[in-house]
Amino acid sequence: MSRSFPAEEKYLLKQQIIRSSKSVTAQIAEGHGRFHDKENIQYCRIARRSLLETQGHINVAFDEGYIEEKEATRLKAYQLDVLKMLNGYIRYLKKKTGT
Repeated sequence: MSRSFPAEEKYLLKQQIIRSSKSVTAQIAEGHGRFHDKENIQYCRIARRSLLETQGHINVAFDEGYIEEKEATRLKAYQLDVLKMLNGYIRYLKKKTGT
């Protein structure tokens, strides 16, 4: 998606989207690697913040006309699905730990 951005956004918005989206999976993996559910929850919360940050960047890309409405809608739906799964996983971990 970010390949269609103008050259001046190469190191600005494009890099922000790449970093925040990669952070989502990295935080989930790091949390899982901690082997303690309470720490895992904290990393999942960080992942959730990165997911929402990515959505904010996508909104900016749409507002600036870098992506079409159809693409923005598709990405928002995908983000919402991931957010639901992540929230469900956090609920599961909280229930498991009794917190």
